[in-house]
Amino acid sequence: MINDRDANKIVEIITRFARKHSLWVVAYGTGCGAIEVPPTMTSRYDAERFGIRGAATPRQADVLLITGYLSVKTLKRVIRTYEQMQDPKYVIGFGSCTINGGMYWDSYNTIKVLDDYLPVDVYINGCMPRPESVISGFIKLQELIAAGKAEGAEKYKKNLDWYRTNQKKVIKNWKMPDYNW
Repeated sequence: MINDRDANKIVEIITRFARKHSLWVVAYGTGCGAIEVPPTMTSRYDAERFGIRGAATPRQADVLLITGYLSVKTLKRVIRTYEQMQDPKYVIGFGSCTINGGMYWDSYNTIKVLDDYLPVDVYINGCMPRPESVISGFIKLQELIAAGKAEGAEKYKKNLDWYRTNQKKVIKNWKMPDYNW
C-alpha cells in the first residue's frame, strides 16, 4: 500500500519527467546569437528529438532563450516577456554577452550580468555558441528540471524586491506594472 507521501513523490517524479521532455521555447534574439537558433531546430541538429520546440508567444513558453547582448532598452522588454510567462519557467542565457557583456562589456548601454535582473537557470558560453552547445545547454536544463533544481522562477518571486531594485537602477523610465504574486 502506498501512503500519501510516497504517492506525492511519485507524482512529482512523473511531473518533472514530463516537463523535462516538453520544453517550449520563446527565443529573444537581441544580437548575433539569434543566428544559431534556426540551425539548432533544423533536421541536421534536430532539437525536437530532445523535446525542445518553439513557442509562438511567451504565454505558451516554458523557456526564455536570451541570445546576445541586452541593452537597457531591450532589458525592459525581456523583463516584460519573462513576467508574461506562466510557471514553471526557465531562462537560458546564450553567449558571452549575457554572462559578462561580451565584446560590449565597456559599453554604457549594455547589461553586463543578466543574473542581476532575471534569474538565469543555465548559461551557454561562447561567442557565438554552436548548435551543439545550444543542445548541450538544453540538456543541462533538462537535468536540472529532472532533479528539481531549476528554481529560477521561485527565486525571482522570493527576491522580487532585490530584482526590482536592480531593474529600476538601469531602466530610468520605469512604467511597468509592479506584480506581486
